[in-house]
Amino acid sequence: MTDRTETLGSWWAELPPAAGSAVMATGIISVGLHLVGQEGLSLALLVLGCVAWLGLAADFGLRLLREHERWEHEADTPPALTAVAATGVLGTRVSALGSGWQPLAVAALVIAVLCWALLLPHVVRHWQRHGMPGAVFLVCVATQALAVLGATLATSLPATWLAWAALVCFVLGLVLYGVAFTRFDLRQVATGAGDHWIVGGALAICALTGAKLLAVPSWHRGDPHAALQMVTEVLLALDIAWYLVLAAAELRWPRHHYDVRRWATVFPMGMTAVATLSVGTAAHVGWLRTPGQVLLWIAVAAWVLALVGLLRSIAPDRPDRPGNQPPRRTPAGRTQSRPPGLGDDPLARRDFDPDR
Repeated sequence: MTDRTETLGSWWAELPPAAGSAVMATGIISVGLHLVGQEGLSLALLVLGCVAWLGLAADFGLRLLREHERWEHEADTPPALTAVAATGVLGTRVSALGSGWQPLAVAALVIAVLCWALLLPHVVRHWQRHGMPGAVFLVCVATQALAVLGATLATSLPATWLAWAALVCFVLGLVLYGVAFTRFDLRQVATGAGDHWIVGGALAICALTGAKLLAVPSWHRGDPHAALQMVTEVLLALDIAWYLVLAAAELRWPRHHYDVRRWATVFPMGMTAVATLSVGTAAHVGWLRTPGQVLLWIAVAAWVLALVGLLRSIAPDRPDRPGNQPPRRTPAGRTQSRPPGLGDDPLARRDFDPDR
């Protein structure tokens, strides 16, 4: 029992910011299952996602208070924005529970906005000019997560001003996607550890935002509505195209080992399914429901595989857990074990370098 407790404690202490993508993935799968009527499974994943969010939020606060230097280094990296995206996705699912849950969804929006305002400037200031992994697109994903939740609440409360705020975030997210794309290393399609899928997943959440805005009752007429629908459909088409490219790359260059960034593969897969289902409903394209359902169950299968990989990575007798790995030499001559699932991505490794 003591060994298992120490194992979990060591694993938890070394969690990188990218761990937030597991909450993002769980939350969006919950949203998708709700859309296809699988309420039991959807609620189970919602509870699991909320529990994980609370744990990561507590860890976020403890690092801020006790390991401020480490917190600052982690806040400089794009994966820090998973905190914003995860909060937005869970808030969107909570809003779907009914009128009695809207205050909690509003609270999630407030928390997400505050985290976004705090973290986004840190991340953008430390961007590289080129050669960045797929996590660079989290600037778009986090911004669009605010837009999705804002547009959802604009309909459920209702509050039209939130729809306008969501529209601003929608446009800003598209701009950030374009800027991020100029810094993305396209070779990541063949070599990425999982977060390269966000290049398509970011387009998926953009399309979902468009679908949510199309559903705002006061915007159901006129040329702006038609233009928004066209943009949304184009975004979904681009997302599907990227999905096919990335899926083909997985077959061409298989990556079988578990990596924490594999949750950033599950999230885009789930988001593509949800975007397909939502755009089909908002744009009255009925035939999209079938491919949306197929994509959703593929995403569910990917979620299960990622969960199995996660559980295996923290098993006490696994060589790839913290403490069981061969130590690596730091510039100061000290040794350090590499936490599981960090691969060779310098943006992931930097969070664990004691000399930074």
